[in-house]
Amino acid sequence: MNAATQERTGAPLVSVIVPVYNTAPWLARCLDSICAQTYRNLEIICVNDGSTDDSPSILADFEKRDARIRIVNRPNGGLSAARNSALACATGEWVLGVDADDYLAPGSMSAPWHALEMMWIWSFSEYGM
Repeated sequence: MNAATQERTGAPLVSVIVPVYNTAPWLARCLDSICAQTYRNLEIICVNDGSTDDSPSILADFEKRDARIRIVNRPNGGLSAARNSALACATGEWVLGVDADDYLAPGSMSAPWHALEMMWIWSFSEYGM
């Protein structure tokens, strides 16, 4: 999937991992901020780690609105187990972890990828590759 996606867009696929456990008060703001990024070539993997609040319904609503969102449901196992579950199904060339009570500023994903792309071009061109 990521090779085909990169071929179409020219940009690497980024897997955004969001572990979720009882974060309903902050979750919509977090997902809105990720979905609104100007860097569009994302897969957003949300791991519901056994939430007992409204987090699962919020996740389901966002999954219906944005095809880039995938939900992984698992019994509560803690933050590291949730992240590992997401990593196991991530297909992106890059991985970004975002906690469900955080949010990304508009355009915050575009600048780092552009800088990395320029470094890559510079480093390989310097060595004649």
